[in-house]
Amino acid sequence: MSEEKLQPNYFDFYELPVQFNPDQQAVKAKFYSFSKAYHPDFYANESDEKQLEVLDLSTLNNKAYQTLSNPKKRLKYVLELKGVVSTDEGYQLPQSFLMEMMDVNEALMDLELDPDAERLAQVSLDVDEIEVSLQDELEKLIEQFDQSPIVSESLLPSIKDIFYRQKYILRLRERLPKASL
Repeated sequence: MSEEKLQPNYFDFYELPVQFNPDQQAVKAKFYSFSKAYHPDFYANESDEKQLEVLDLSTLNNKAYQTLSNPKKRLKYVLELKGVVSTDEGYQLPQSFLMEMMDVNEALMDLELDPDAERLAQVSLDVDEIEVSLQDELEKLIEQFDQSPIVSESLLPSIKDIFYRQKYILRLRERLPKASL
């Protein structure tokens, strides 16, 4: 087993349960509370060791807030925290999804060679539709995960799959403007 750098648990730091949609008021409240408590200026006369400790806590607070207040970062973070997603993972998307995406990819390649505004608009709508469908499915799974600790672990593979599908769609979306040139 490879040694991965253990990342701090932002949920523990903020004394919150691990959820895909934590209470954002509680996240903000902890952030502001810790911002005051760990402000480096308040420790200017302390030892170098204490100043470094406070700086580390202040940095941790900022990273925790940036992650827990951003839905996309939080999704990836929870999946990593649960050990379901790793940075260098070569996740294999389902064949059915890849077949569906092959049509979109072919259309994008055609558009790069032969621009057609009408066709581009249709491909863009198709990608939007797929994106909305994935997001709706993800939101349902996340809601179930957050509400039921008993079944939550069993939902993680499905949430992971949607996470990777969304990453794939994001790469497709980045190609759309190129197809319009």
